[in-house]
Amino acid sequence: MSKNKKALIIGATSGIGKALARELVKNEYIVGITGRRKNLLQEIQKESPERIQIEAFDSTQPDALRHIESIVKKLSAFDLLIISAGVGHMNFDFDYAKENETNQLNVIAFSQMVNWGIHYFENQGHGHLVNLSSVASLRGGHSAPAYNASKAYQSNYFEGIAQRIAKSKLPIYTTDVRPGFVKTAMAKRPKMFWVATKEKAAHQIFRSIQKKKRIVYITKRWQIIAWILKGIPWLLYKKI
Repeated sequence: MSKNKKALIIGATSGIGKALARELVKNEYIVGITGRRKNLLQEIQKESPERIQIEAFDSTQPDALRHIESIVKKLSAFDLLIISAGVGHMNFDFDYAKENETNQLNVIAFSQMVNWGIHYFENQGHGHLVNLSSVASLRGGHSAPAYNASKAYQSNYFEGIAQRIAKSKLPIYTTDVRPGFVKTAMAKRPKMFWVATKEKAAHQIFRSIQKKKRIVYITKRWQIIAWILKGIPWLLYKKI
């Protein structure tokens, strides 16, 4: 791997984003990482200070793009943008505050980051944009309505971006990563199966980025669940 490869990860203080930062450093990338909690970013930076740059900010706030521009200056330029920032709540009470928080980050802030990223890569003439959506994007969900819907929005948005890029014929790539259950703080369901470690998920995501896959399920066997979910008729699905 060329030593001048550079990546920017939006949302890397914990979970898959943090594991991806480590995976990229291991593969000789220089990495810019962002998140709300500066102390956690600093802890990651200490692991490889010569290869990690940090910028602390909240992606939902009006000054988010100013902070992104700031870390881009620290990197000089970059080839890979990974959007890992996201939130989801188990919301059986259908509390609107939780739904709104999910949509503000997973829809509004997400759209702004993708818009910025695509314009950056189009001006640069090349690049790779990656987003962590979810297998949950495939169907609605009564326990987390906004989460499932926001992830469906992200996957559809990415398909539109991929179509835009195809028409431009520029060497820009998109990868829609759809994880199943990964052992992170966001994995709050009482019953889970096929649970991957953050490290395994990050390794498979990195391999998918290398192969420039447009859609990938993490881990790979979650593609089976995706196929089943798509095929379940409503009369059965509503009872799940």
